[in-house]
Amino acid sequence: MKKVGVTGGIGSGKSLVCKIFRCLNVPVFFADDEANILLETDKEIRLALTGYFSKELYLSGKLNKQMLADLIFSDRKNMDIVNNTIHPAVLERFTEWCTCQTKSAYVIMEAAIIFETGTDRFLDKVINISAPEAIRIERVCKRDGVSKEKVIERINNQLTEKERNEKADINLVNDGKKMLLPHVLEVHKLLSENI
Repeated sequence: MKKVGVTGGIGSGKSLVCKIFRCLNVPVFFADDEANILLETDKEIRLALTGYFSKELYLSGKLNKQMLADLIFSDRKNMDIVNNTIHPAVLERFTEWCTCQTKSAYVIMEAAIIFETGTDRFLDKVINISAPEAIRIERVCKRDGVSKEKVIERINNQLTEKERNEKADINLVNDGKKMLLPHVLEVHKLLSENI
């Protein structure tokens, strides 16, 4: 069984593509969801982050998500600290999860920052989902109820589309003009036969 990453910038449509793969009975591990669980439940991660930042990060025992977002999207160094604290544990959970997935030719890890964390070294292929920046901004503003400036701030803390496209093995465009489903089906066929 091979491991395939699905990545892309904020608002690119990673979740949509992964829903299609799930409909094709491909197991999907959502790394961001797992990171959120670990942020709330893992005592070592909590201790490390409050040590780096402040005990106020976990007021009343719950993660202050807005404070964390403000910290990581305003300072690249803070983002690196958080990523280096959480992502080894996420990768460990993914590895454990993979051992239970025995009925598929491949599995998928969906994560926004596969290349930034070096997770691509543990994957056989990486699929990048891209979309024009204006469309991504519009999608995220609508989805998250945040300002255009906040979305641009987040985009500026991620790899560029060009960098992701160059690093990825497969690139899919989700611009609302080309039909996405036929391309995902084509990739699924390729991954099922050739990996």
